Amino acid sequence: MAKELSIFVDESGDRGGKARYYLLTLVFHDQADDILSEVRSYEKRLAENGLPDIAFHSEPLLNGHKGYEGLAVEQRKKMLVTFSALVRRLPVRYAVFSYRRSEFEDPEKLTARMKRDISNLLFDHLGFFQSFDDVKVYYDNGQDIVKQALDQSIGFVLSKGVVERRKTSMVDYRLEQVADYLCTIELAAIKYAAKEAGETYSKFFGGSVNFKKNWLKQTRRIAI
Repeated sequence: MAKELSIFVDESGDRGGKARYYLLTLVFHDQADDILSEVRSYEKRLAENGLPDIAFHSEPLLNGHKGYEGLAVEQRKKMLVTFSALVRRLPVRYAVFSYRRSEFEDPEKLTARMKRDISNLLFDHLGFFQSFDDVKVYYDNGQDIVKQALDQSIGFVLSKGVVERRKTSMVDYRLEQVADYLCTIELAAIKYAAKEAGETYSKFFGGSVNFKKNWLKQTRRIAI
């Protein structure tokens, strides 16, 4: 049987906005590794705790926006903890690249840097990536700079014949939601280190020591 690798992509920090940092997260999943049982267990835990099964999206959850409106902070905290437990149990790995926006005011420079970083990651683990017959990239094409970086790096290193780019959404794919979660944890790590973590982070993750011990350490265990 053909071996298939899925790569789910998410970014944090829009190109035209005022965000200080820009993050790109890639989640890798060997399709031979089943995730359905873990996803069902996650959905069961939500139901047992009386929590809604909303397509996980970190920013609205932390701020109580969109589908999370009307939910108490304690409910949203439980949803975050429940999803984090799912991430730890899934057979996935991830990589994240972070950039300070002030250093990449030119979008072309940021695209070139992301292309280089992704290519280096692929070359560093070339045996692993070349062991798959098909590599499918799932991204919602939200930002051109990310799309270009993906096309120019993954397509170049692994050859265009094994790469298929697919659009996705938070609602359709749990693993895209995982990419969103990991992006948020890594952004929080940067802000805690820079002493820029605000009240919202403190409310959900606690202080710097608690965040490193109970959130970041657990997450980094699945980093590639």
